[in-house]
Amino acid sequence: MACNRSRMKTEDVKPDWDTSILISQKLNLRRQSVLNVIDLLDDGATIPFIARYRKDQTDNMTPDTLREVASEVDELRAVESKIHNVHGAISKLGKMTEDLETSLIMSTSILEVESLYAPFKPGHKGSYAERARALGLGDMTTALLAGKTVNLASAVRPGEKGVESVGEVEKGVKHIVADIVSKDKEMMDVARELCNNLNVMLESSKAKAKAKNATKKDSKSTKGAIGPGKDNDSAANKFEQYFDFRVSVKSAKPYQILALNRGEDLNVLAVKVVIPDLVKQRFIDSCLQKLFRRIARPDFQSLIRMAVLDAYDRLIEPTLIRHTRSDLTKMAEKASISVFTSNLHRLLLTPPVKQKTILGIDPGFKNGCKFAVISSTGVILHTGVAYLHDYRSDKFEERYRLASVINTHRCETVAIGNGVACRETEQVVSDLIKHNSFQPLSVVYCIVDECGASIYSVSDEAVKEMPDLDPTLRGAVSIGRRLQDPLAELVKIDPKNLGVGMYQHDLNKTSLQTALGSVVEECVSFVGVDLNTCSECLLRRVAGLNATKAKKILEWRSKNGYFTSRQQLLTIKGLGKKGFEQCAGFVRITRHLGSEHGNGPKKEEVKEEVPTTAVTAKAGQKRKAGASATSGKKAKKEASLDWNPLDSTSVHPESYQLAEKLADHLGVSLPDIGTAAFIAQVKRAATNDGLQAFSETHEAGLSTVKLIADALQQPLSYDIRESFQRPIFKQEVMSVSDLRTGSIVTGRVTNVTHFGAFVDIGVGINGLVHTSKMGRFGKLGLGDHVEVKVENLDLNRKRIGLMLTNIQQR
Repeated sequence: MACNRSRMKTEDVKPDWDTSILISQKLNLRRQSVLNVIDLLDDGATIPFIARYRKDQTDNMTPDTLREVASEVDELRAVESKIHNVHGAISKLGKMTEDLETSLIMSTSILEVESLYAPFKPGHKGSYAERARALGLGDMTTALLAGKTVNLASAVRPGEKGVESVGEVEKGVKHIVADIVSKDKEMMDVARELCNNLNVMLESSKAKAKAKNATKKDSKSTKGAIGPGKDNDSAANKFEQYFDFRVSVKSAKPYQILALNRGEDLNVLAVKVVIPDLVKQRFIDSCLQKLFRRIARPDFQSLIRMAVLDAYDRLIEPTLIRHTRSDLTKMAEKASISVFTSNLHRLLLTPPVKQKTILGIDPGFKNGCKFAVISSTGVILHTGVAYLHDYRSDKFEERYRLASVINTHRCETVAIGNGVACRETEQVVSDLIKHNSFQPLSVVYCIVDECGASIYSVSDEAVKEMPDLDPTLRGAVSIGRRLQDPLAELVKIDPKNLGVGMYQHDLNKTSLQTALGSVVEECVSFVGVDLNTCSECLLRRVAGLNATKAKKILEWRSKNGYFTSRQQLLTIKGLGKKGFEQCAGFVRITRHLGSEHGNGPKKEEVKEEVPTTAVTAKAGQKRKAGASATSGKKAKKEASLDWNPLDSTSVHPESYQLAEKLADHLGVSLPDIGTAAFIAQVKRAATNDGLQAFSETHEAGLSTVKLIADALQQPLSYDIRESFQRPIFKQEVMSVSDLRTGSIVTGRVTNVTHFGAFVDIGVGINGLVHTSKMGRFGKLGLGDHVEVKVENLDLNRKRIGLMLTNIQQR
């Protein structure tokens, strides 16, 4: 087991593994593509930028895969840093050995490094092995394991505790052997492999009640534990299914792991990992087979056998159990974060309801229903409170007033928040529609998830945006705008407050926040923002930008007027070339009226939609003529005002020359970009074989060429959100009393978990389609429109069991 090489200096310590190899093996990716991603990330590239503009280097990795790679890189670098720090700490104590160093540099997790460092931590009393070594038994043990003849009696020192007899010396030697075995990388790999191959179980039972005379220390150690009473009973009921629970570690579901962890934290459950006896038996056999190669004496073999048994029982099995629980929790957290981010992605990409004046309603009983009329451009036209459900008010008069507001502002769409009094408010709106209160308008309504609206209404962002509006009315504005442009509104709210995940408070906060932030950045970037109309909230979420850079861009816009070229971003102090590289492809500049003369919008005008005109050949000719007819500072100034047709597409400025060559190859003129004839010609000419030949001729990546070709085939108004499911609009309400077992109803998926999907079927209670009830349809996504069959009803517990029968076209 001894290592023959000399020990390294701490500054030279490096893990005995390659980050790219470990990640490529774990995620089943080509190593070179992983290396490229690592280099790009280290160079400051963002996930959206890499996913869209570096496909050729990453084998077309999706943003989700790129996030996985980035997460693994961060974890392994944290391990590398930990190894370096621990090596230095142990070396400083003068206790670094070759075997320990080998185990350290081969560790691939923080937990492994921490286990090796535990006996040497400041304040640690020292392990049994360390005490034995301090008594001078280390060299004797090393000699014994090497097969040399040793005399245990020679180490006896009467009167000195720990070596007063041969029996104490044997005990000390056993502790050192056990320590060596438990820190041997090869042996621990055998133990882990056995656990992986055999059926390790996870079990839970109802926790025993704590003794009445529990110490204060005990009470502090159970932070968050529930006390006696109704709350205790209620919490216990939630974990009832885990009171006699047993599952193989291999088949444990992420939500089960998180539920068990939470139940254990609340002292409702007692959880344990059960490792089969066969693991112990085979591990000991394997270990002894290796150790006995050099040891022939039966008495020494007996001593080694007892040491290995002690090593397994006292050190190795507890370590395996800790690692198993840690790995399960890590797996469950990653899976839950993945579901959370997937739901958030679908929510943010909900299609906007364009060119509609919307009435947003934040329902309430005693304090009334707050409402706000939002114009098609997001401007607040009218706000108020209608006491539709308060017995002290004239309900008929209040309903008439609400109908009058809708008719006056010609609101054909009503957005109703799904909070308290939602069902009652929905009934009122439905009755008004039935009684033709809005003729000749054809009014429809939609239930909107209001999670986070109340938090946003009192935020600094809301105060800045609507300083003169009462916080309760800001909530109604937010609900209306969520339907009108979900992405623009939801980016104002912390993603974890949007109610699209499970067990979010049990997850690693940093990992969750990083993942959610990355998804928001991806969605905003891929949808794209118009530099001349976007808000600061949207702009700061674009890849390569942040709050400071977004503020400087808006200050430039306020001072200089409309942007007429992406290149003008380079003139903004603080953005830099790297920031420009990362964000340039995700911002758009459409040709605005008045922009040719540099007439910019006033600050308050930026929120309004700006009319756009089709690009004409004359405009393109003017751009080219201006660039060639001027020189020096004047040329630079005029060039900064010139608009390039490609500025309105997803083509990155680094590929403009290639795009111009491709346009010539396809037989189109860029100034005509976005027109029906231009798009039709590109679709006819951009064949796979043709693009392949073009990429080879111009030595350009095929993925980049295809990206440009796809961008040229899109109308200037293209919005990737249009391909996702739209909100469900209704005119009449359905009651839960109308439901029967066997009823076929339609609905929309509002949340997705590992155990199923929750569906809003319009009765005020979301039904659950368990994974076992999805049949051939497989996974569902947030926002999917589905047809379901009611399998069971438990209205007392507000539970509706559903079976998926069909998924409407996505």
